[in-house]
Amino acid sequence: MAIIEARDLTYTYPFAEKPAFKNINLRIEKGEFVLLTGPSGCGKTTICRCLNGLIPHFYGGKLEGELTVAGLKTTEHAIYEIAKHVGLVFQNPENQLFALTVEKDVAFGLENLGVPRDEIRRRVDWALKITGIYELRHRAPFELSGGQQQRVAIASVLAMQPEIIVLDEPTSSLDPLSAKNILEVIHQLNRDLGITIILVEHRLDLASRYANRVIVMRDGRIVLDGEPRRIFLQRETKLIGVGIPKVVRLYLSLREDGVNLNKVPLSPEEASQLIAEALMLDRS
Repeated sequence: MAIIEARDLTYTYPFAEKPAFKNINLRIEKGEFVLLTGPSGCGKTTICRCLNGLIPHFYGGKLEGELTVAGLKTTEHAIYEIAKHVGLVFQNPENQLFALTVEKDVAFGLENLGVPRDEIRRRVDWALKITGIYELRHRAPFELSGGQQQRVAIASVLAMQPEIIVLDEPTSSLDPLSAKNILEVIHQLNRDLGITIILVEHRLDLASRYANRVIVMRDGRIVLDGEPRRIFLQRETKLIGVGIPKVVRLYLSLREDGVNLNKVPLSPEEASQLIAEALMLDRS
């Protein structure tokens, strides 16, 4: 069952001369982990803003077509209604952290919805524990590292218990280890809780292993959409300027040298295993 469905969706920012994206048709099933990528300026962030109702209710502009998220037509429902189903994590976590302590930041959305105090306490503790920052609950967000702040932002969204979490380049300002840890948390939410994940990301070396679907945009349009192993092998993906994961490039180099792996690897660990299996077959 589709949890997100866009039909002929076109959006133009106020005073813009051309649409940020045009004629987007998209169907995302419940529980999918979708990796949305493409060159800067292709419309990825704008789509994120549509999914939680910021467009058109906050940014204005002209939105044409139809977008249904968790059964709600976004043009017909207020942002606070959509926020019960869709959580948006911004690229810079400091943009959504403002309270004096971590737990107050995580509780903010629930307090605004009038959730009973006991339920707020339960949800805040649960969100802090599942993101691995329970011990930081009394710390001030501005004292934390970038990776810790990003976990707080995710916990703030998670406490709302949304069906969908949209993350707009959450690892852009993080070192590789912190980025990997954040992506592991996101993967855990998808795998264990069945939350639908829409992840906008350029660091495909780190992110591709977790996604079951990759959507590539260019100039405001979806140009490729499918399973990661298939999308990364298409010549058009490279021509668009998408950074093909290094393990996929290794796979292609090995294939040119006559070493055939059983499938396209999406992580160094998977590549190592597939290469070992190929070498064992050659020896036998």
